[in-house]
Amino acid sequence: MRTSRILSILLVLAMLLPLAACGPKGGGTIKIGVIAPMTGDVKTFGESTKNGVEMAINEWNAQGGVLGKKLEIVLGDDKNDPAEATAAATKLIKQDGVKFIVGSVSSKCSIPISQLANDNKVLMISGTSTNPKVTVDNGVRKPFAFRACFIDPPQGSAMAKFALETLKVKKVAVFYDNGNDYVKGLAEFFKAAFEKGGGTVTVFEAYAQTDTDFSALITKVMADPPDMLYIPDYYNMVNLIAKQARDAGFQGVLAGGDGWDSSDLDVAVTEGGYFTNHYSPEDTRPVVQDWVKAYKAKYGSTPDALATLAYDAANLLLNAIKTANSTDTDKVREALQATKGFQTVSGEINFDENGNPTNKDIVVLQISGGAQKYVATVKPE
Repeated sequence: MRTSRILSILLVLAMLLPLAACGPKGGGTIKIGVIAPMTGDVKTFGESTKNGVEMAINEWNAQGGVLGKKLEIVLGDDKNDPAEATAAATKLIKQDGVKFIVGSVSSKCSIPISQLANDNKVLMISGTSTNPKVTVDNGVRKPFAFRACFIDPPQGSAMAKFALETLKVKKVAVFYDNGNDYVKGLAEFFKAAFEKGGGTVTVFEAYAQTDTDFSALITKVMADPPDMLYIPDYYNMVNLIAKQARDAGFQGVLAGGDGWDSSDLDVAVTEGGYFTNHYSPEDTRPVVQDWVKAYKAKYGSTPDALATLAYDAANLLLNAIKTANSTDTDKVREALQATKGFQTVSGEINFDENGNPTNKDIVVLQISGGAQKYVATVKPE
């Protein structure tokens, strides 16, 4: 009798186990890798990026996570160095078992990360890397690489258009870091658009990331002073170049790209300057104001574009996991690629065939009174 009862119980359990396996997903965690420059020459970018992803992760976890699983951040520091970025990505993928990565910030780091991620079918999305090579290699799409930001061609063109049409600039000098894909690309796209629009580039000169003395380049500029000096680099280099240019007597407009967006930008020497960016905290849309309020409450400061785009990138990724109803990276990649009309702080996201958001507006900000002020929105062409 007892044996018969035990057999009956075992039979019922055997019938229930397959049903349990088909039930709702739940339990455990999903690791989200975050690669950013937490130390090094642009560490404010890394801190902002980490904060933005944390905000998104905390919001999703407060609502039960994704697929019933809690989200866990695994942080990697690339120090704004491509070799360090490769090492950080290798550790996340090979040792930590991460299948999803948000990052990195600079294109020169995201390009090797995207190749490594693609080779291992790990899905990555950068919030802020704008160079086209992040998602495309020699014309070939890297299917597991995406971004939340606009890319460099429209950004360079937007500043050229603003300079020509709004500032009425006719002559420009351009300095760029020849070893940085982001800086070099932005300089080239700006130059092409500015000259196409009828402007003249009087000086187009390269420097190295390790340079600290720019007097030779500035001497060339001052031989025939242009209306504008375009410096599409990160804030740390902009601080050096702008100060030396002003000290040498340059009176024209200073301008640059989204790499200027840092609390460590020297606002005294860049006062009056303009730069292109991804959003403005002055935007009155409710999604922007809610984000700014929440970020200020947690971190005590206004979110920059780095934090905002990291938040957007994380939300895009997590929404794709939810939509795919799976952590299989092939399925999540398909869901992310198919994303249409997704509302983020920096604008509506629709991905093109190369994993780039299409037709995102570009904001022009000015350093005025030591602070960033919204000036204009330029539609991409």
